[in-house]
Amino acid sequence: MNYDVIVIGGGHAGIEASLAPARMGVKTLMVTILAEQIGASSCNPAIGGLAKGHLVKELDAMGGEMALATDATGIQFRILNGSKGPAVRGSRAQIDMDRYRIYMKNVILNTPNLDVKQEIVEALIIEDNKVLGVETQLGNRYMAKKVIIASGTFLNGLIHIGEKKQQAGRQGEFASVKLAEYLRGLGIEIGRLKTGTCARIDGSSIDFSVMEVQGGDENPTPFSFRTNRESFNPTQLPCHVTYTNEDTHHIIESNFYRAPMFSGQIEGMGPRYCPSIEDKINRFRDRPRHQIFVEPQTLEANEYYINGMSTSLPTDVQLSMIRSVKGMESAKIVRYGYAIEYDYVQPTELKHTLETKKIEGLYCAGQINGTTGYEEAASQGMMAGINAGLSVKGEEPLVLGRHEAYIGVLIDDLVTKGTKEPYRMFTSRSEYRLLLREDNADRRLYRYGEKLGLLDEEYLAKVKQKERDIAEAVIYLKENFVTPTKEFIEKLLSLDEEKINDKVSLLDLLARASMSSEKIIALVPEFKKYSDEVVEQILIEAKYSRYIDKQKNQVDKMKNMLNVKIPEGFEFSKVSGLSNEIIEKLEDIMPPTLFNASEISGVTPAALEILHIYIKMAQKAR
Repeated sequence: MNYDVIVIGGGHAGIEASLAPARMGVKTLMVTILAEQIGASSCNPAIGGLAKGHLVKELDAMGGEMALATDATGIQFRILNGSKGPAVRGSRAQIDMDRYRIYMKNVILNTPNLDVKQEIVEALIIEDNKVLGVETQLGNRYMAKKVIIASGTFLNGLIHIGEKKQQAGRQGEFASVKLAEYLRGLGIEIGRLKTGTCARIDGSSIDFSVMEVQGGDENPTPFSFRTNRESFNPTQLPCHVTYTNEDTHHIIESNFYRAPMFSGQIEGMGPRYCPSIEDKINRFRDRPRHQIFVEPQTLEANEYYINGMSTSLPTDVQLSMIRSVKGMESAKIVRYGYAIEYDYVQPTELKHTLETKKIEGLYCAGQINGTTGYEEAASQGMMAGINAGLSVKGEEPLVLGRHEAYIGVLIDDLVTKGTKEPYRMFTSRSEYRLLLREDNADRRLYRYGEKLGLLDEEYLAKVKQKERDIAEAVIYLKENFVTPTKEFIEKLLSLDEEKINDKVSLLDLLARASMSSEKIIALVPEFKKYSDEVVEQILIEAKYSRYIDKQKNQVDKMKNMLNVKIPEGFEFSKVSGLSNEIIEKLEDIMPPTLFNASEISGVTPAALEILHIYIKMAQKAR
């Protein structure tokens, strides 16, 4: 059977990788090991978080599904860092992981141009370094112009629980072993990583009365820009917080010799920012306790995820250490925690489109590229799906710049720097954080979704009107001024605002840290015509106007810089500040412009800045 795009995998990356081309009118096939596990949350029952929420919002802005699924199945919504600046805030939601899976499966099965097959891909069909399709364990051959591998942890997956090992991609599910062997045979650089998950506890065996309660936001904000904020009123369940103690630490330490990560049983590198509990105890011996979040997995709240206690210790040790924690003295384990090793493709093997450099038409997305997290996976899935679809149509690829989206930062980091450990997104990874906020993701990226045909007309009309309203309001604030008249000073004092001594623009006045949406309406009654969402954006634009303009100037400077030509015969070895690796690659490829240099794996933005300075110096010396 012939398709345009085949996607291997039905996880978070595979879902977005399948939906994007199908919705673009491209005939697509998803091949997954277990159809009922499409959209399964292998680890924590949550979507979003710091920087991760940015990724989900950006997906949504272009027409992705993750945010809509979260709003439909969420059971607690919170804005993290809510008291800090908008650039570092992050949306996070607990999801009903059963309902989320069912939601995603139904979306996949009801999407035109998208078929699903429950089979295991064992090999690719390749001729002259060009992918032509896939072969499955049933002997079926499916032909396609493009293939996207979104295998998650299934590629040669190996589960560890104490001394016990089990070949699996997820507990109870087959691993993809033959495909892993096949990829190694292609000469693609393959590495080994490790991640893990915690035990799940029977809710009826937990004493929540002795734990701290962590509720959702009183007025929850939906993830999707396409969800109606006024009618959004989800049922919210509390999470709870408890802590490990000296007894817990003693139990774990006394069993280090049985821990696969210390015994040499595990070879893969684990996630730096989400370590197992045994790793935390080993690295931070001086800490008397570690925080544990007890999170419901479904609306029925009969099973809880013990966030902060990821482990691969033997089952008897898991039970003992969990029961040493306050509130879990009588805990009953439903599912034991485990570590899992899996193969990944070194992402420097990929172009910015996520197509492999060695095999034409073959793309990789998600954990196979060395990332960790549902959100990072979904982001790559959507971009791989979009680019595969565009290539089928004979159109130019879509590559988001670092100044445009966190998705652009994520992919650029991966394909230029590579990774030796599971990569996780942070706001600190972006040079342009003030421009790349969660709240403006829709305005930043809707044009791409519109061009690709992934957004409906009703939503597009709404976001375009929002954009016009904000632009109109900001111009008004810049062009209108207030003076320190007696009446105006009294008005300011009535709002608990400091008086002004000179004539100032409304934009400068609203830039005060003490300003709020309510005060804006009081000071500028004309803005009552705008929605609450628009007024919130006006406030942010006013407060950060100068900083935003500064970052926009930096972006323009970078764009201009990338157009700079590299002189013929330029001696890269004489540029101090460049690593030997970068010099070697530049001398080998001899890029004609800084833009071409930026496309070379390992050449960082900092390296480009240094090159730019030396090129200018060389030009002046002539």
